[in-house]
Amino acid sequence: FSLSHLVKDLIDSATTIPDLLSIFHEQEMTETAHETNGHGYLGTFVGKNGRLAILRVHSHALVTIDLQCYEEDNIAQLDNLLNALETKLKVILNGNITRIKRLPALVRGAEVDRYWPTADGRLVEYDMDQIVYEEDSAYQNIKILHSQQYGNVLILDNDLNLAESDLAYTQAIMGSGRENYAGKEVLILGGGDGGILFEMVKQKPKMITIVYIDQKVIDACKKYMRGTCGNILDNLKGDCYQILVEDCVPVLKKYVQEGKTFDYVINDLTAIPISTQPEEDSTWEFLRLILDLSIKVLHPSGKYFTQGNAETLTEALSLYEEQLGKLSCPVAFSKEVTCVPSYLEHYCGPALWNKLPDDLRSITTVSTFKSIFRTLIFSQAFD
Repeated sequence: FSLSHLVKDLIDSATTIPDLLSIFHEQEMTETAHETNGHGYLGTFVGKNGRLAILRVHSHALVTIDLQCYEEDNIAQLDNLLNALETKLKVILNGNITRIKRLPALVRGAEVDRYWPTADGRLVEYDMDQIVYEEDSAYQNIKILHSQQYGNVLILDNDLNLAESDLAYTQAIMGSGRENYAGKEVLILGGGDGGILFEMVKQKPKMITIVYIDQKVIDACKKYMRGTCGNILDNLKGDCYQILVEDCVPVLKKYVQEGKTFDYVINDLTAIPISTQPEEDSTWEFLRLILDLSIKVLHPSGKYFTQGNAETLTEALSLYEEQLGKLSCPVAFSKEVTCVPSYLEHYCGPALWNKLPDDLRSITTVSTFKSIFRTLIFSQAFD
């Protein structure tokens, strides 16, 4: 539990602390004061049942109280303790309080981890209540957790990928209903959860080729993510699709050598890296490699769909856009916003442009929209 008081003026610890100590003593909590070298007061209080309180009175107008306890402790009693401390501080500070904030309890060490950060590092508490599946493959840690709101949720290497509620993500990376895949050849890089494949086969394409490296993810999703993939992963081959359980880089290089092209390439492998130092980040190197190879296997009128990242990561997104100007051919792209339920943030879905006119093909144009999570779609422009 956490309680904080922001006050208007500097705080005198000598007059603030004694009245607060009496409340801790009533709870049979033993005080240990710590040296702060003139920076206010820091005290720890240890009580029965393993309770621990940390009182910090900052001289620059902030008071914080953190209380730790075990799950089986008397929560009502702890609430009463925090209420008493809050009431006492209001009296002591006598109208000098600017803001009081009590945060919900954080649960540490629970069997089911409910805390997952957003792309820009903000902490979100989900309603996860069950570990449906967990295993380490040769490539990554695989978790599927159950959420009361979002159904089963796929988490790879502690990165929330997709929930059964997230049809909006699949629709966005497929073009938000504006693309006609009937009779087309499509290459999907990644997509081991089967969501894109399940939706795309409904449009009767000529052939969908998925290249995904991790069989264990496919097997787990086939069993536990059927709200996303239906029965499409029951077989690695169907009338209009094939799933290649391989590393996509050698496959792409082979397609380039063979001169094979696709009407669509959908890159569902990874988001844009957070790092703004591409020369020092191997993820950027991988992303550039995949992007360049993907463009080379696109039909001259083909379209490329890929993930982006959070709007707040403006430097990383700008850097990614810079990489587009370094491709072997000029591209144009657009972005738009949709909402993916389990992300608890907006997602930038595709807004596809037509090919540029002949006299503009050397220009890369950027249209900027606000979003939290972006998909960047490129319309290839060849001479």
